[in-house]
Amino acid sequence: MRLSLPPGLDALLRDAGAASPTVRLVAPDIGRWRAGNVLPGVWSFDSGEAGPHVGLVALTHGNEIAGAIVLDRLLREALRPSRGRLTLVFANLDAFSRFEPEDPTASRFLEEDLNRVWDPALLEGPRRSSELRRARALRPVFDAADVVLDLHSMLWPSDPLFLTGTFDESVPLAASIGEPPMVVADQGHEAGQRLIDYAARRGRRSLILEGGWHWEPETVARMEQAVRRLLALTGVVPAEVAALPAPRLARVTQRVTVRSQDFAFVQPWRGGVMIPEAGTLIAIDGEAEVRTPHADCLLVMPMLLAQPGQTAVRLARLET
Repeated sequence: MRLSLPPGLDALLRDAGAASPTVRLVAPDIGRWRAGNVLPGVWSFDSGEAGPHVGLVALTHGNEIAGAIVLDRLLREALRPSRGRLTLVFANLDAFSRFEPEDPTASRFLEEDLNRVWDPALLEGPRRSSELRRARALRPVFDAADVVLDLHSMLWPSDPLFLTGTFDESVPLAASIGEPPMVVADQGHEAGQRLIDYAARRGRRSLILEGGWHWEPETVARMEQAVRRLLALTGVVPAEVAALPAPRLARVTQRVTVRSQDFAFVQPWRGGVMIPEAGTLIAIDGEAEVRTPHADCLLVMPMLLAQPGQTAVRLARLET
């Protein structure tokens, strides 16, 4: 199904060498899972045996339905942990309720981004929104988890990757999953803290999987593989785990936050591109130039239509 896209997005995707996105997925019917057994949209199962508590999260953004398809599959097959506890979270139920294939970018959130509200001071403060209410309700669930995997997908052309935040113990976990074969340690966003940032502050291993383009079957397959490998590696659901080549690791050296309405990349960069020379011009922000701070600079998830206050791109250096 062809989409109704925000102004300028279709042309930018063409310039980036990507076709206009097509919804090739059917949003799952999660009506039977909405009540949860802990909270609305939250299912938790205890094995009765000692082991880690793994939390799997989908629909942090209501239009990113690939992760919801994976969790729906796990619930339909009645997957249960052999050790520890397994918790499945459909996060932004209200935004997902408004998902329409004809305009799928409109249901990312209702009032504010659920993945920018995880600062404890904000969670405990007086501000109100649909997303803050949901985050406050979910907070005890994530406080109890040892490992959190937050399933996301992407609108802009980019290689799939894991984001680990600043907690170093999350890096080897992502590397052991091994697919996708890129792990990026980053500092999050100026606009607000993510769920994995909140978990990292509490010493929890936590990952974002950016599994691929929105609404693509390949993204669902990649997410499901990562989920099942994680459950096997943690011993929560034991299974044979095939060895994979060691992934690449990159650490973000600079976060580029948009300052003006006139921000523009000099070309429609694709995420995963390596810029060989330091000082290469990549964007203009009003009168300021944005240049690569070092040689062999990896562009992490450029957002080609970023607005003031949003992260336009993260610049990273590969590590051995």
